[in-house]
Amino acid sequence: MGEKSAEVVIPGPDEPPSTRRNSAGPSIMETERKLAEVLAEVVCVERVSADSHFFEDLGANSLVMAQFCARVRKRSDLPSVSMKDIYRNPTIRHLAAALADAIPTPVDGQPLTRPAPPAALAQPTRASTTSYVLCGTLQLLVFLAYSFLTGLATARGYEWVAEGKRLSDIYVRSLLFGGAGLVAVCAFPILAKWILVGRWKPGEFPIWGLTYLRFWIVKTLLHANPMVFLVGNPLYVLYLRALGARIGKRVTILSRSVPVCTDLLTIGPDTLVRKDSFFLCYRAHAGRIQTGRVTLGRDVYVGEKTVLDIDTSMGDGAQLGHASSLYRGESIPAGEHWHGSPAQPTDFDYIRVERAECGTLRRVCFGLATLLQLFLLYIPLAIGGLYMVFIAVPALGKRVEPTDVNSVSELFADALITSLVLFFGIVVIGLAALFIGPRLLNLVIKPDKVYPLYGFQYGAQRAIALMTNIHFFTWLFGDSSYIVHYLRGLGYDLTNVEQTGSNFGTEVVQESPFQVSIGRGTMVADGLSIVNAEFSSTSFRVSRATIGPHNFIGNNIAFPAGARTGDNCLLATKVMVPLDGEIREGVGLLGSPSFEIPRSVERDSRFDHLRSGAELRRRLAAKNRYNLRSMALLLGLRWLHTFALTALGLAFLNLYGALGYLLIAVYLAFTLGFTAVYYAVVERCIARFRRLRPQLCSIYDPYFWWHERMWKVPERHFMVFNGTPFKNVLWRMLGVRIGRRVFDDGCHVTERTLTAIGDDCTLNVGTKIQCHSQEDGTFKSDRTTLGAGCTLGVAAHVHYGVIVGDNAELAPDSFLMKGEEVPPYARWGGNPAAENPDAPGWPFGVGPATATATSPAPGAAPTVS
Repeated sequence: MGEKSAEVVIPGPDEPPSTRRNSAGPSIMETERKLAEVLAEVVCVERVSADSHFFEDLGANSLVMAQFCARVRKRSDLPSVSMKDIYRNPTIRHLAAALADAIPTPVDGQPLTRPAPPAALAQPTRASTTSYVLCGTLQLLVFLAYSFLTGLATARGYEWVAEGKRLSDIYVRSLLFGGAGLVAVCAFPILAKWILVGRWKPGEFPIWGLTYLRFWIVKTLLHANPMVFLVGNPLYVLYLRALGARIGKRVTILSRSVPVCTDLLTIGPDTLVRKDSFFLCYRAHAGRIQTGRVTLGRDVYVGEKTVLDIDTSMGDGAQLGHASSLYRGESIPAGEHWHGSPAQPTDFDYIRVERAECGTLRRVCFGLATLLQLFLLYIPLAIGGLYMVFIAVPALGKRVEPTDVNSVSELFADALITSLVLFFGIVVIGLAALFIGPRLLNLVIKPDKVYPLYGFQYGAQRAIALMTNIHFFTWLFGDSSYIVHYLRGLGYDLTNVEQTGSNFGTEVVQESPFQVSIGRGTMVADGLSIVNAEFSSTSFRVSRATIGPHNFIGNNIAFPAGARTGDNCLLATKVMVPLDGEIREGVGLLGSPSFEIPRSVERDSRFDHLRSGAELRRRLAAKNRYNLRSMALLLGLRWLHTFALTALGLAFLNLYGALGYLLIAVYLAFTLGFTAVYYAVVERCIARFRRLRPQLCSIYDPYFWWHERMWKVPERHFMVFNGTPFKNVLWRMLGVRIGRRVFDDGCHVTERTLTAIGDDCTLNVGTKIQCHSQEDGTFKSDRTTLGAGCTLGVAAHVHYGVIVGDNAELAPDSFLMKGEEVPPYARWGGNPAAENPDAPGWPFGVGPATATATSPAPGAAPTVS
């Protein structure tokens, strides 16, 4: 690498203007020299030419250049540099010229310094340990009380249904009991919200206090409500109105992210909100919960994977594209289209489907049809079916009789047979149903044909999306060669697929598997959402989404139909896939809005010799055998979990007559605790109770196969602990180095033992700390550290090799790239994330851009009344 370097040549007076002295300060030539010195230290060479390309000539990669940026930011005599600056200006000469206006200049002979960080504004609110423990204790008591009420209602309902003599009696009793139970469960969060809170108001309050406890109770009840499964249905809009939201006519909401502070949500008529978008009307920041308004006007479009922070608004006819966000205080004027994170104006029209007739009567009929299906079919089948199971299996039915006390051997035999039949029966029957049911429903939907919402075709499309996105099977087959066969069975066009052993991860979703085509040699990481159903507020159509050959798709990406990408592209994590412009081929795309980066670098190609020929066949066969063992192991461990809970349930039923309803509450609470401990022990056993170490290896290295096995440990139960101190206990059990009083509202950590989180950190909903990447056939991992008092905004994504200083803040929907170093008290945001020194309050504070009538004043009263 050193042989490619040369000295920086000092230009003469006839050189281009970019090299002459800046009248406001030092010469760009001097900046070039200093930048070259820093880069030479990073890449370990003596000298670097000002015209050497960072990636092509010097062989650097994004991790190396992130380290370069971090060192530059530590120099007070140099302007701050971001990764976006690096990619757009890939030589020292171009970089210095682009940063000319930001070069620090001396004032009155004083040395060059940067302004001190706003430490007084960035200090988080630190709750006492007593408040933290007391809040956790009260949360546990609330959960136990709710479990007791649930057990009481379930037991009495079962006893009443069991009194039925004929099948018709059982059906009627199941309908009445199940219908009344559903109404009660749906109405309870509404009553709790109005009793405990009243109307939400803009303001803030500290976490772990009594006000927060009321907030947590309402939030948890809303998230556990079965109405969440009715998103995309007019009934869901009525539910939000009952909670206090101001929502106009003909509004369609497809996102399952429930707005908690509903009184602060205003949505105008004919507005569409796509799935995976966040409009919570609250956020956690620096140890406090802040609430604020989200206002959407008439005929607004909110795209996939978007974040609307508090105190944001969109005018009539405004649009926000996919993978985009609005920061606090930002608003989109009426009629304008914006995209990006943070959002910026664009000319692209994101509503690409013609409107259709879809009036109020159609919506009312669809809602009534849904209620009839629920009350006349699904509820009686669920309640009556459970009762019939007890009748059909004497070993279960006799255990509710207080006089029948069975031996331990009989109990375990019954649990063994029951769990085997239920677990593996559901797996086999469910897999067959997935391959048959959606294909039959798809017969009524024609590609590229526009259908009105809330009709038979709309119901069929929603059912297809629900059935084909069951997580269990992608979890089982993902990260192996067998996911290809599963997706092909669902309907994917994988005709030209080339087996790599890691074609897809464990999290791949789509709206219609029958309109997905993926080219040869393409690899997909986790978190891919294929957006091939296009919506307006009145209509929809299903179109083909095509991913070209030899692509690599990173994490957490929404890939829409009509994407302007072709062959041999790299789509980086959280990238906004372009829908306009020329078709990109042979390039990488990064950021939102996206820009081009190198398709690959030298470090990622060092294992290419393992990806072809006899060596590939040998290693792929070995990986397939290892993955089969992993699938069998994890499937067996999930059955063992089912067996343990079944045995425990039968034992509790054996004692039911003696202890009654209290036993059901104890069982519900014990089930949750046992599940958390069980899978924590499973993961630590797989890891051999050792901590992971940073790695750089091929996906055909046995280490990677072992690492993949840990990703298969189930973790859906984590969300139950969100917002409680018990989430931190769970992280510690899994090996995360986590400090005291950390508030975790829904963070996901991929490599637990490579992650360190300091005291009093605030982690928002949808945040992710990912200590690895897998680009093409290369796997890389490294440690990530968050200092004390850090705040990660909603849906922020932190990559590997990252160090975040104390009390630093990362804005919502940001992507902090690998190798970045965020200084203490810094405020970063964007995709990719960078600091923004030109906006004093950006992105968290209330600066000139964010001061609104609804913004809370310092020391404002709690937001509940």
